[in-house]
Amino acid sequence: MSASLQNETEDKRGPVDHRHEAYDFSFFQEMVAYRDAGILTDFTITLNSQHFNVHAVVLAAVSSVVLDLVLQGCQYLALDGKLNKLGVNEILRFAYCEKVELSEQNLDEIRKAASALGVSQLLELCHEYEQTRVKKEEEQTSMREQRRSNLEAIQNLKNNQIACDLLLEVDGDTFNVHRVVLAAGSDYFRGMFTSGMKEVTQDTVKVLSLTSEDLSSLITFIYSGYLQLTWDNIFELTVASMQIQVVCAISLCFDFLHKEITADSCLDVVAFAEAYEMMELKEFSDDFVLRNFQEVSSTLKFQDLSFDRLSHYLAQDGLCASNELEVFHAVVRWIRADKSRRMPLAEELMKFVRFPLMTFRQFKEVRAVNLMLQDEGCKDLYGTALLEFGWTSRGTEHYNRVRQPNQVIVLVGGDQISPDFGTRVPSKDLWFANSVRSGTGLVKQIEWRHLATMPDPARFRHGVAVLENNLYLFGGSHFYGRCDTLKSVFRYDPYQNSWQQLADMNQPRNYCSTVILNGLIYVLGGDIDTDHNLDTVECYNLTTNTWRFSHPLDQAQSGHASVVWNDKIYTSGGFNCKYKCLVCMFQYDPEKGTTYLADMQKDRAEHVMELLGDKMYVAGGVCNLREFYTDQCTCEVFCPQTNAWSLFSELLKPHVNAASGVLEQKLYIMGGYCQEDYSESCLAHRYDPRLDKWESVGRLPGPSNDIRACVLSVPRHLRQ
Repeated sequence: MSASLQNETEDKRGPVDHRHEAYDFSFFQEMVAYRDAGILTDFTITLNSQHFNVHAVVLAAVSSVVLDLVLQGCQYLALDGKLNKLGVNEILRFAYCEKVELSEQNLDEIRKAASALGVSQLLELCHEYEQTRVKKEEEQTSMREQRRSNLEAIQNLKNNQIACDLLLEVDGDTFNVHRVVLAAGSDYFRGMFTSGMKEVTQDTVKVLSLTSEDLSSLITFIYSGYLQLTWDNIFELTVASMQIQVVCAISLCFDFLHKEITADSCLDVVAFAEAYEMMELKEFSDDFVLRNFQEVSSTLKFQDLSFDRLSHYLAQDGLCASNELEVFHAVVRWIRADKSRRMPLAEELMKFVRFPLMTFRQFKEVRAVNLMLQDEGCKDLYGTALLEFGWTSRGTEHYNRVRQPNQVIVLVGGDQISPDFGTRVPSKDLWFANSVRSGTGLVKQIEWRHLATMPDPARFRHGVAVLENNLYLFGGSHFYGRCDTLKSVFRYDPYQNSWQQLADMNQPRNYCSTVILNGLIYVLGGDIDTDHNLDTVECYNLTTNTWRFSHPLDQAQSGHASVVWNDKIYTSGGFNCKYKCLVCMFQYDPEKGTTYLADMQKDRAEHVMELLGDKMYVAGGVCNLREFYTDQCTCEVFCPQTNAWSLFSELLKPHVNAASGVLEQKLYIMGGYCQEDYSESCLAHRYDPRLDKWESVGRLPGPSNDIRACVLSVPRHLRQ
């Protein structure tokens, strides 16, 4: 298959470096295993009759003393009488990016060893330790930085051809490399250099299965964790990564195909996945075609589909289009792309168009197109449609299109509005949207199914977050009094259908926002009761099951909304301490605090904000109206690159304190209430940014006020 996607919408940005975030961790894990097993070690440190067999390239990357010895061709270092075993072990741990345990007891020995071997970075850590006691989270950050720094130093040795022990040759080009580094990054080279093959003793190895360009890219990845990926090279690099079994590069390639797939490229991905029997990728790309069928059917590549492939897509219940007339038009475009050959197939294809789903007006358009097709040599398809699908005599239920996304929106808890507080019962239920059904005229209706029941107490006005497909549930209220605000936290695993209570937050809070940043969960602001807004931010560490306070907000806020983009937290609107709706948008840093950005055009609180692509969409909530509030139906979108807001289509109905989620690049807003008459908004609406259009997708299954939502994967048996 050609790697070049020649079309008018091809990405013009040029090659982009994609980093595998866990590569350096995986790389050094392998290097530690090789060191401990004595595999491919080529440098020896002696200390009082003890021998430490290590890899020269790893130690030379951090030690100026070892680097000088390697440049001189020396393969050993004698430290007899100069250091003790503890200091040497910690130097090796640092070089191989294992955690160095600094303490009052070992600090002097580690500093002495670092000084003797010229390990400047470790000397700096010793100095920092003396100045302050490092927090756990900062230690983890330091370890990530250390791994990346050490790996970069190893790459510099390769670039300067220092300690290289192998020459790879392909298509007349040569690459100076280190055997052990290739073995750590590639299962193919691991087998070559550790299983007694003839290449173990060869100074030059020819690689026959790859091009010079692909091998160069993969060597760069093995030394750095970075891979330049574009639609011009993605298919070749995916195959090359599989040929020499660079597992992390394969993962990065598949991640690119999942994230960067477009209407113009998806059919190429389908063909590629089918050719190489990549079933997961095939399923994903087929699903992308179905959920973006209207856009895909307008591309040139769609016109090249085979009859069998087109028939397959048309027959699927999960095919998405704004109406069935668009499906009909897509078939007509495909026929006209090669009229002489495809006209005989027209009648068979039209059997896949679900004419009963059209309105009478749409069906009249079929007649107009049909007359044109007759002029081009096709027989009466309009009459065939009437006869085959029983426009006047048969029901339409059988012909519903049912979209069943791979992930699902989950509704969590909530309340029901009633003037009699004694009859109001908060919900403990979790519901998931199993499918979206489209009927006549493609009217939408979500099919809700019960997922789970949360532990006592039931709650509303709470916070939710998802990490590694586990749902985290924070605070909220279980009733309406001043002492009914919660600080309890639970985690739900949908595949085990199990709940676990975690450490309580430091403060009870509701109307807060929750985000995940660098594996930590942050809960921002909120209130304890209607007179007490909070400016505090709490951070939860999953590893230690502990909470700590981060830098406070610039002002006390509740009813705001937050998202994470590009490793930064963005927060919009909400109530201030006087419960006035705000227009502010700010960036929050857990260590530094608040940086204000451009204000929204409209004030709002108790709204939703979700990230679609690289933009933040804000909808719903209330706004100030003299001494009271009114519904805020105006919607806005924020572009962080330009720090600017713009309007998009207004909501069809008010949604105050509603739930929200993003599924298949569409924004869902669900439930809440109407401020004007204090009635429940029991409807769910969906926004498609490509069409700038809201549509109703039916009603919610239970209590809909003060509700929250998230997106999860759930067990397949629940969806049958």
